[in-house]
Amino acid sequence: MRLFVALTPPAAVADAVLGAREPGLRHTPDLHWTRPDGWHLTLAFFGEVPDDLLPGLTAALGAAVGEHDPFDLTVDGWGVFPHPHRDRAAVLWAGIGGDTGALAALSADLRAAASAAGLPGEDRVYVPHLTVARSRPPRDLTGLLSELGSGPRAPWPARDVHLVESRPGREDRYRTARTWALGWKTDPGRPPERSTA
Repeated sequence: MRLFVALTPPAAVADAVLGAREPGLRHTPDLHWTRPDGWHLTLAFFGEVPDDLLPGLTAALGAAVGEHDPFDLTVDGWGVFPHPHRDRAAVLWAGIGGDTGALAALSADLRAAASAAGLPGEDRVYVPHLTVARSRPPRDLTGLLSELGSGPRAPWPARDVHLVESRPGREDRYRTARTWALGWKTDPGRPPERSTA
């Protein structure tokens, strides 16, 4: 399975980004504009994960998520990759603000958990973003960024982390395989609850 962990934007955030990108759709309609149902804020990317590593990986990720409390983000402004080369950009993205320290710590711990579970480490600098459009080949997006203006701004309460399977070429490209609530911990000293039915 080709997997990554991510936060999914709430409907209010997706609506804010959709509204803010409208001038861009009119200005540069030939970009590959991504679909809102595929938007996600990647925390760690794992690539192809062998079946025998899945149980250990999911256990390690769940434990890591449980060590982090919920936090608040914002979607805030626009950017491009490669940064700061607007004249040869391949990706237009919506930026992330708010408690980015908590976000970076969560990403680092999830990467460490995956490494401990036997997956190769990822050493790229973490730049949180939502991919809004792609250009192939890269092109000058200076005019588009001017047209878009300051960009979207909306609060994003981060409460759940999703393990997502990427299935390129399918209509439903992203499938949530597992979800963990931030801050959820089991109490190892508490006896299991029993049904009284």
